[in-house]
Amino acid sequence: MDDHPESVSSTSRIVTVPNALSVLRLALIPVFLWLLLDVKADAWAFWVLMLSGFTDWADGKLARLLNQSSRLGELLDPLADRLYIVIIPVAFAIRGIIPWWIIGIIVARDVLLFASGPLLRSRGLLALPVLYIGKAATFALMSAFPWLLAGQLDSVIGTICYPIGWAFLIWGVALYVWSFLLYWAQTIAVVTKMPRAGVPTGRDMA
Repeated sequence: MDDHPESVSSTSRIVTVPNALSVLRLALIPVFLWLLLDVKADAWAFWVLMLSGFTDWADGKLARLLNQSSRLGELLDPLADRLYIVIIPVAFAIRGIIPWWIIGIIVARDVLLFASGPLLRSRGLLALPVLYIGKAATFALMSAFPWLLAGQLDSVIGTICYPIGWAFLIWGVALYVWSFLLYWAQTIAVVTKMPRAGVPTGRDMA
C-alpha cells in the first residue's frame, strides 16, 4: 500500500493554479507580438510584459504555498522562460529597439547548451542542476524588456527607463554567457568522470 498517495497524485496533477498561470504566460506571447509589431501599441505591450513577469513570479510562489507542484509545471515554467527570452528580443530587434548581435548571443547560448543534452544522456543524466546564476540571468533579461519598452516613450519617463533597461540587459547577457560556461564546465566534468550509461564498471563485473 502506498504510504504517500497525496504526494504522488500531486506531482501528476494537471489542473493547478500555477499551471494555469504558465499557460496564460504562453498564451500572452502572440498577444504581445501583435501589440508590439502589428498595431505598435507599446503601452499595452508593456503591460502584457508586466503581467507575464508577475505570473512568472507568482506560479512558483503559489506552487509552494498551495502545495501544487507538478511534473507538468516543471516543464511549462522553463518552456515559457525560454520562449520569452528568445521571442521577445527578436521582436525588439525587428522594431529596432536592440541590435541583432544581442539576439545572436542569446540564441547561440541556448543552442550550444541544448547541444550538451546528448552528452549528459550518454552518462544517464537528463539535465544538470539549475544554477542560481542562470536564474539571475533570466531575471535580469526579463526585467530588461519592460524597461526598454518603456524607454521608447517620447517623454521624461522614456529618458529615465531606457538606460535602466540597457543596464539590466547588459547584466543579463553577461550572466547568461557566464552561466553557459559554468554549465559546459559541469558537462565536461560529467563526461570525463562518469562512465557511459549501460557500460559495466570494474565493480559491476567483479
